Amino acid sequence: MTKSAPNSETYTLLSLAVMSFCLSYLAPQYGQKDERIRMIREKGMFFSGLAFLIYSFLLTTTLSLDLIFLTAIEAINVLIALMISTLFISMVVLAKRY
Repeated sequence: MTKSAPNSETYTLLSLAVMSFCLSYLAPQYGQKDERIRMIREKGMFFSGLAFLIYSFLLTTTLSLDLIFLTAIEAINVLIALMISTLFISMVVLAKRY
């Protein structure tokens, strides 16, 4: 693996690790089922949807300009990893804020 990028599946595994750490922080708060948690979920989904549009635009632009070279599977794995991480990190940030 020297002088090469890790397998694209590695990014998904790392994002699942981020997800588990975020859920361990959010678990006590999710047990309350109040208005605050509903707002955190709604805003977290909104921010992750907005981030997905930005990620897709940047990935499409860099691929079309030949700045990076990825196969379709690698691009999908990178997008999946970014979406999982963005969703749960945004929920943690929103939970700390509100």
